[in-house]
Amino acid sequence: MKVKIYTDGAARGNPDGPGGYGAVLEYVDTKGELHTKELSQGYKKTTNNRMELMAVIAGLKALNRPCEVELYSDSQYVVNAFNKHWIDGWIKKGWKRGKNEPVKNVDLWKQLLEAKEKHQVTFIWVKGHDGHPQNERCDALATGAADGENLMEDTVMDA
Repeated sequence: MKVKIYTDGAARGNPDGPGGYGAVLEYVDTKGELHTKELSQGYKKTTNNRMELMAVIAGLKALNRPCEVELYSDSQYVVNAFNKHWIDGWIKKGWKRGKNEPVKNVDLWKQLLEAKEKHQVTFIWVKGHDGHPQNERCDALATGAADGENLMEDTVMDA
């Protein structure tokens, strides 16, 4: 099954303010009918990068069977981690990067790897705030969630 997932994350007062993520999943069934599902959640204290990762995780976890996924994100952090194989190097180095510095957001990178495990995922970068309809919708979902009243505590923040 082929699915397109669009994701975005937002944080107000990055790195210590409220934030949120948005994801839009699209699937065309055998009759040619488009099905869309939207996901979003807000957090009390987080970072933009954590929300970008949470959007991808939520989108992939929403799939109930193995899928061929085109995942669109305006986060070069997320897209390049896979397309430039940064994540492979981080894992080989025990979640260290560059000058033996720890990789940030390891908890979420591990969740993302687990969530994508059963899928064939292609990561595609889109320019943010450039009129891309689904990216704009994800941005609206993410900022709306960040500004909402039902904010959750973030999972783990890097020190």
